[in-house]
Amino acid sequence: MFAYIVRRLLFIPPTLFVIILINFAVVQILPGGPIEQVAAELSGTAVDATARVSGNSGSEVGSNNASQSSGTSQYRGAQGLPPEYIAELEKQFGLDKPAHERFFLMLRDYLTFDFGKSYFKDATVIDLVIDKMPVSISLGLWTTLLVYFISIPLGIAKAVRDGSKFDVWTSGVVIVGNAIPGFLFAILLIVVFAGGRYLDWFPLRGLFSENFDELSTWGQIKDYAWHLTLPVVSMVIGGFASLAMLTKNTFLEEINKQYVVTARSKGLTERRVLYGHVFRNAMILVIAGFPGAFVGILFTGALITEIIFSLDGLGLLGFEAALNRDYPVMFATLYFFTLLGLLMTIVSDIMYHVVDPRIDFESRGA
Repeated sequence: MFAYIVRRLLFIPPTLFVIILINFAVVQILPGGPIEQVAAELSGTAVDATARVSGNSGSEVGSNNASQSSGTSQYRGAQGLPPEYIAELEKQFGLDKPAHERFFLMLRDYLTFDFGKSYFKDATVIDLVIDKMPVSISLGLWTTLLVYFISIPLGIAKAVRDGSKFDVWTSGVVIVGNAIPGFLFAILLIVVFAGGRYLDWFPLRGLFSENFDELSTWGQIKDYAWHLTLPVVSMVIGGFASLAMLTKNTFLEEINKQYVVTARSKGLTERRVLYGHVFRNAMILVIAGFPGAFVGILFTGALITEIIFSLDGLGLLGFEAALNRDYPVMFATLYFFTLLGLLMTIVSDIMYHVVDPRIDFESRGA
């Protein structure tokens, strides 16, 4: 198992390299960029009017001269700006170097976890990621825990009562939960419970109230749970269905095996057979897949949920960076999520071995 883990760890750098290379190449091809974004700000047509170039004292000069200059530029959105101002922006953003040189300089910095400084926020990228991480971790962790606490008992109950009325109507609920995207549930919850049209029971945005620091410890816990309720519920509704069906199917498969028939023939109670023999074997896929499920929820559901509920997490940070063409933040969040996903797949494999030592990836030639 140790040799397998070492091989998987050695596989991470080339995987990261290929993923970052592909995304870097795509960004070079796509229209727009930070210089175009600055030009859009100066002309009042920016996507995010609140974005500003940090530490750039030349923006006022550019805005004064933009209407007076008739020069052309290789940047479609920056035509009309003085050439010397464009050169200054290229140097500030590091775009004065060839693409391949910028790519390898970025890789060199990433090896030491130096992600640079945001183009449009007065902070380093690592500080921004650390600042936003608690929100995303909160969403991902609580959602994953609730999904498991709901899906496992539900899947076991459906397996034991296979074909009953309970199994039929819960299957209908599972199908609906699996068919409707989580963001639609999020919008529905806002309309119904967050003052959108009917009730005003929960806050519409943010993870804390403005007076959070003034609250007692118990008050802070309640305030945190109050703000987190709707986002987590929307993600749980969209995420529990597949795990519930996986739990049911794995239990049904184990229940029909010969060792269960043998255990029953020895006079063991149904509860003893179910939880003493079937549970461990059936839970291998479910429990060992916890790290991967956490990363999956963090990747997919958290991004849209953070945008809908205006939660200042990594998903919203990456979304705003894409809109503003904030390349250091874009590539840093990509690097972070990719690295986390690769590490969690290794943790998942380790969990398989921990749950059932008979599973040996080394002997399987993995």
